[in-house]
Amino acid sequence: MLNQSIPMRIVRLLIPLLIALSSSLPALAQNPWERLPDTPALPQPERSGAVPVNGIRLWYAEFGHGSPVILLHGGLANSNYWGLQIPPLAAHFQVIVVDSRGHGRSTRNAEPITYHLMASDVLALMDMLHIPKAAVVGWSDGAIIGLDIAIHHPERLTKLFAFGANSDPSGVKSSEANPNFSAYLSRTREEYRQHSPAPTEFNTFHDQLNKMWDSEPNFTDAQLGSITVLTWIVDGDRDEIIKRENTDHMANLIPGAGELILPRVSHFAFLQDPKQFNEALLHFLSGF
Repeated sequence: MLNQSIPMRIVRLLIPLLIALSSSLPALAQNPWERLPDTPALPQPERSGAVPVNGIRLWYAEFGHGSPVILLHGGLANSNYWGLQIPPLAAHFQVIVVDSRGHGRSTRNAEPITYHLMASDVLALMDMLHIPKAAVVGWSDGAIIGLDIAIHHPERLTKLFAFGANSDPSGVKSSEANPNFSAYLSRTREEYRQHSPAPTEFNTFHDQLNKMWDSEPNFTDAQLGSITVLTWIVDGDRDEIIKRENTDHMANLIPGAGELILPRVSHFAFLQDPKQFNEALLHFLSGF
């Protein structure tokens, strides 16, 4: 029964508000791993631009000062996805973000996109920026690029934080029915239109990536076992597409590797729980 001391005109005003609040409760109660938070804004860089690399123009941005740390984003994404990691890292390190070829603000050409080619792009950028060695933090495709560098050019890395990687195509689950990935695909299509020098070519670009994902990566056990770079293999315990057994497999094969499984987050952990992700990242980069 309504409190008779509350005037009816106030009750009438409160009813729409209560209805609106009740309709939002399921969203508020949603588990962290079930959400795809908004793409962060990229902080203002100290320096940025697109440089000629391997027949394309590769976009990068720099933040902060100290030992260099290169952040490599996942497939279809762009450097803005690291927006919640850049400020805490830039307080201690020189942070470089890169839009992989064809992604974000970088261009592509007709050459098939491969992980090894994208790794060579990163190395060429390091040469242009006069960075002999750097730590690499990679998410998904970015983590695979980091593993490729660790295998073929370990002398260029100080550390590797590989989040959400797979070592071969069998380590990936289908994402077709996953709502986070459906939302991610729609979002990245729009972000591509906003950022890309070729804004109408998303479908062609996506087809190029699908061809790569169907057949790559193909890291052998011997290659993983040859990695000498200090490496952490990291994932969320609710990752939608990476099979846990593949994560375990890589961590077991890489000599001295650490394996970290972040609780209550998915393939998008750095957005879903940035505090947890950043604490782990800073511990890795600052320790040892």
